[in-house]
Amino acid sequence: MSGDQSLPSEEPVPEEADEAVSWETPDLYGAYPRLTQDQIARLAEHGQRRSMAANDVLIREGERCETFFVVLSGSVAVVEDYGTPEEHMLRAHGPGRFIGELGLLHGQVAFYTAVAREPGEVLVVSLDQLRRLVAQDSTFGDVVLRACLGRRALLVGQGVGFRVIGSRYSPDTRRLREFAIRNRLPHRWIDLETDEEAEELLRRFGVGPEETPLVIWRDTTLLRNPSNAALAQLIGLPSLPSGNRHGDILIVGSGPAGLAAAVYAASEGLSTTVVEALATGGQAATSSRIENLLGFPSGVSGAELTERALLQADKFGARISLPAEATGLHPKDDDHYVVEFADGSEIAARAVILATGARYRRLQVQGIERLEGTSVHYSATVYEAQQCRTDPVAVVGGGNSAGQAVLFLAGYAPKVYLLVRGRSLEDNMSRYLVDQVERHPQVEVMLHTEVTEVTGQEVLEELDVVDNRTGEHRPLAVRGLFVFTGADPHTEWLAGTIALDSRGFVLTGPEAQEACAYPEVWHSRGRSCMTLETSLPGVFAAGDARSGSVKRVASAAGEGAMAIHFVHRHLGHSAAALTTTGTSAPAGGSDLPPHIRHKESAWLA
Repeated sequence: MSGDQSLPSEEPVPEEADEAVSWETPDLYGAYPRLTQDQIARLAEHGQRRSMAANDVLIREGERCETFFVVLSGSVAVVEDYGTPEEHMLRAHGPGRFIGELGLLHGQVAFYTAVAREPGEVLVVSLDQLRRLVAQDSTFGDVVLRACLGRRALLVGQGVGFRVIGSRYSPDTRRLREFAIRNRLPHRWIDLETDEEAEELLRRFGVGPEETPLVIWRDTTLLRNPSNAALAQLIGLPSLPSGNRHGDILIVGSGPAGLAAAVYAASEGLSTTVVEALATGGQAATSSRIENLLGFPSGVSGAELTERALLQADKFGARISLPAEATGLHPKDDDHYVVEFADGSEIAARAVILATGARYRRLQVQGIERLEGTSVHYSATVYEAQQCRTDPVAVVGGGNSAGQAVLFLAGYAPKVYLLVRGRSLEDNMSRYLVDQVERHPQVEVMLHTEVTEVTGQEVLEELDVVDNRTGEHRPLAVRGLFVFTGADPHTEWLAGTIALDSRGFVLTGPEAQEACAYPEVWHSRGRSCMTLETSLPGVFAAGDARSGSVKRVASAAGEGAMAIHFVHRHLGHSAAALTTTGTSAPAGGSDLPPHIRHKESAWLA
């Protein structure tokens, strides 16, 4: 669109942020950009103008976000607890700014209320139109996506959203907090052990401590120890429709490998479903900054990379559901596999990609369990970093994830210790990270060092560390411990179904065929096991869960994309085989191993 076009309006929209009036929230972090005249004009082609009177509610807290608003004249206040004695204003926006944050892009419920501060006019654009424009216009898409990510981070920092009341010693409290943190959901944790507000809230809702953890939303909704799925439903996280549960391809896991596979599969016309047990983005989403990813010279946060990939997958029609924990895999017939889930549901697909990734190993030392989730963490995001503004912290690990965490935390904590049991950072960390870590004035690297004990009742107070060369012990006063000590694959549910290596990673290609106890599986198909194919034809593995994979974001995404190439070959070969024989194999997959095939008889009946 030409630069001289402008949106007709009685009140011109300022183009530069420095034209903001005194009452407007300043754009200090890039979270509140002012759209240009050209951008607003293009939006106007796909939306409608609407008048607003003072106190008109545009977005209501707790209701699903379905509309994108741009302020043309007047002003809009963003408030929490609207209409209650606890109401307070979070932001104020004038002409040229838009209303909405990350939940807007995913159809989640709103964590705030947007209300007209003074009369004026807004431009109203549907969520579907917004997604199309974000996907089509990279400049506009960058503005919206980065602003939405910044606004979500600010909401998190202010403790906006639902409240989790529970004991720091409760596994279910830790489970709910981890689910909220990994999915970047605004919330506030109220510790049953130390927070006076907890007792007052329990009295107000008439529940006892034994019924915790609780999730409270807007003082109107109370969930007693909800499942992750119940919390996801409350917030509006994406779930699969209850209808058709069949498709071309099912991708289990939504890290870089799974999301790359989803983008390429859906863009090439395959009916694509992605299921995720915990949170989109996998371990990569917990990285504060990834600087060695091709195409991002200034680096990109794991959260931003994840959101961009989700928008791409959605653009091409991939369906994503979470939380959906896979518990079993077996053939339905000669052309389909069925994946079973913890809630009893099933999804059938012609091909399956296993992209379940890996999880960081928990540190097994005395006293650590009671502090996990409060001051011992297995990720380093803004949620955890905000607890480290005044006290030293320690990071355990010698790989890239540990290096990224150290540099991120050094922007919050006054001192960061990096504890590495090896002799050198260069053994497992990329050179660019080694240089930054060693030069940072707030970072102290301690090589040949291992943690033997953690002490502290309510929060971490001290580590006992040992030099593994001399055996000399040393106390280390820190208030936070971040652990990145290798990873174990999410493959327990596949044991006995496909071939795994000695550490539980999925075997693929020639290794999988060699480990297969039933070579007739391949002989009957007239081909060998393809590079990323597992010991079951049509089931592929990509990313960190695959044996022998390179544990890097770029390689995981590459494997996800490459897996779709092999899926096409598998589907094409299967179709050619049917054309040649003129029939399909008997129900139950007669060319599959007996230990897999026998599971089908009852299901098919």
